[in-house]
Amino acid sequence: MIELEETLKELEKTQHEYWNVSRQTAVFMSMLVKISRTKSALEIGTSNGYSTLWLAEALTHTGGHLTTIEFWEKRQKIAVENLKKHGLLEHVTPIIGSAIEVLPELDINPDFVFIDANKAEYIKYFDILKDKMPVGSILLADNVLSHKEKVKPFVDKISADSDFQSQVLDLPAGMLMALKLK
Repeated sequence: MIELEETLKELEKTQHEYWNVSRQTAVFMSMLVKISRTKSALEIGTSNGYSTLWLAEALTHTGGHLTTIEFWEKRQKIAVENLKKHGLLEHVTPIIGSAIEVLPELDINPDFVFIDANKAEYIKYFDILKDKMPVGSILLADNVLSHKEKVKPFVDKISADSDFQSQVLDLPAGMLMALKLK
């Protein structure tokens, strides 16, 4: 089996082509999954699986499972191959389709959500997910600084929602982190 670190370094070479998070952001997410002892994680925007690999590996430490949604079949195919290569596919349910269509049909209550997909749809993802998320769950949204105008309605809405406490973190591209309080 090829070492995971080698695959991650290879994927980092195509970071801009596949819109992957930075290594710094991925390490943060991995640690957060482990600290929070995540059992049910949801990723919106699989792409080629860079963040998916980080999340799936972290979930091996918590006994958790990741559901990941990707619109582009070609990208998710790459992600699935990377997961298989490292024995991580058993911790992941990959789904192809539009998150707006898939999310209402998902029968999960994720205690960890990572959003990194169509920026204009962040607010719609939040509207669909907020009642499915249990108290104490964590939501992360990438690109809140790099795509500030596109995600502003989402940031404004979650910031004003008394059920959530949120903060924008100064990670590359900007990461919004929110905790469900009630």
